[in-house]
Amino acid sequence: MFNKMIAGILPYMPKKLVWIFSKRYIAGENIEDALWESRKLNAEQTMVTVDILGEYIKELSEATENKKQYIDLIRRFTREKIDGNFSVKPSMFGLLLDKESCYQNIREIVSVADECDTFIRVDMEDSTCTDAEIEIFRRLKAEFPTRVGLVVQSYMRRTLSDVRDLMDMHSDEAPLNFRLCKGIYVEPAEVAFKKYQEVRDHYLEDLEYMLQNGIYVGIATHDRYLVDKSFELLEKYNTPKDKYEFQMLYGVTPDLRSRIKSAGHRMRVYVPYGVQWFGYSTRRLKENPNMTWLIIKALFVRG
Repeated sequence: MFNKMIAGILPYMPKKLVWIFSKRYIAGENIEDALWESRKLNAEQTMVTVDILGEYIKELSEATENKKQYIDLIRRFTREKIDGNFSVKPSMFGLLLDKESCYQNIREIVSVADECDTFIRVDMEDSTCTDAEIEIFRRLKAEFPTRVGLVVQSYMRRTLSDVRDLMDMHSDEAPLNFRLCKGIYVEPAEVAFKKYQEVRDHYLEDLEYMLQNGIYVGIATHDRYLVDKSFELLEKYNTPKDKYEFQMLYGVTPDLRSRIKSAGHRMRVYVPYGVQWFGYSTRRLKENPNMTWLIIKALFVRG
């Protein structure tokens, strides 16, 4: 009840106060902030994936502006030789307004990424978007086979089936490329696994399938149990270090991040930025009120 109460009132609190909760997890409001933090991470031998905050737009004109920002971002970061790539949320480009317009907007971004020799990750959103986002990924990968990847969520009951269905697009020259995460959106029980260990078990099942089949995987987790079990699977399948990476969110579990890197594994950090940080922060808390205590704890405890 406490978590829900805090999550409910947070949108009505002053931005300066909400920023206290948010600043550890968001690089800043503008591209210069994202560049600064990305350079620091690169200096620590850590790759990045950069995300401009914003989703679920109401007008297609917003999608056009978002597309322009992403193209500017890609050109700037590649010109500055940042070791990183980029993540996009389809709802930010009109997925729920006009699916074809959304596809065309993201296609233009991927085309620029292709010119700049970089990579775009299509984020997975809530279950109402899953089919459309897989369709967009299929179309993009068919045209740009080495330039796009997809996020999949282990708590979704359909995930392993979706991964298997996409194997027709997998090859040694252009392997499937997934970020595997647990998932954050609140979903009904018929759509998503709800028990904590159940989600973990399916995460490892999905990961093992990917490693068995030569899929490139971003092992995205802050769960020490899953990290240790991932180490075991990587050793079991003797997976080359250039065929996977670990991924974490900006500002989260830095001690665990260091341990993974010290063990010789590659690491990528998800770096979000943008003027819509307030909506992003409050929306995430509404979707998952249990995050409230974790955020409060993170203000005082690191690692």
